[in-house]
Amino acid sequence: MPSTAPKTFTTKLSMSEEVAAVAEEETPAAAAPAPVESSPSYTCISKEAILSSPDTTEIGRVWDPLGLANIGSAETLAWYRHSEVKHGRIAMAAFVGWWAVGAGLRFPGELAHGLEFSSIPSKGLEAWDAVPGWGKAQMLLFAGLIEFHDELFHTRRAEGGHYLRGGTPGKNMVPGLYDPFGFSKGKSEEALAKGRDREIKNGRLAMIGVAGLYCAATIPGSVPLQPPC
Repeated sequence: MPSTAPKTFTTKLSMSEEVAAVAEEETPAAAAPAPVESSPSYTCISKEAILSSPDTTEIGRVWDPLGLANIGSAETLAWYRHSEVKHGRIAMAAFVGWWAVGAGLRFPGELAHGLEFSSIPSKGLEAWDAVPGWGKAQMLLFAGLIEFHDELFHTRRAEGGHYLRGGTPGKNMVPGLYDPFGFSKGKSEEALAKGRDREIKNGRLAMIGVAGLYCAATIPGSVPLQPPC
């Protein structure tokens, strides 16, 4: 009876073929090229340029006892400067408003239905407390809209781009909000730079002033020579 076992075929490789096969097995795969980090397509204003303005005439050096300017990148410092300018503007408006209320100045008409401007108390925090809740909400909503559109217009319309992408930190981009009468038009770059320095310094002083008024109003006797406000 014939055998049904399968036939076995053996293939012999030549010496050169065996060497080539072993070399192919031992050859490591080519390493993938390392990813190349692309540099950003923008250039933020440098730390040196930010700290060079305003001048340091008052104390002869940059006032930064906590070393905050050394924290983070140039973008971080640009954001600090933009925030400083904004807070300075708010503080200047708040200080003038606090003074005007204390001096007895009032708008004509009603602040809200049944609430005359003339009936608002003369002390700053008491005047704020007299504003109805919806009135406070409207003011906060208005401030939020200004902030939103300022960021939006900085991204789309600012000369040089967003203030974190090469634009000027602190520059207002909401049409008609700042300098509605166009006093800055036609001024030279040198004059505009001096104006920005003055604005930053006045804003810093106003922040200290508002903090003093608030402390005097909430902690009696905390500010020497300060009358009730």
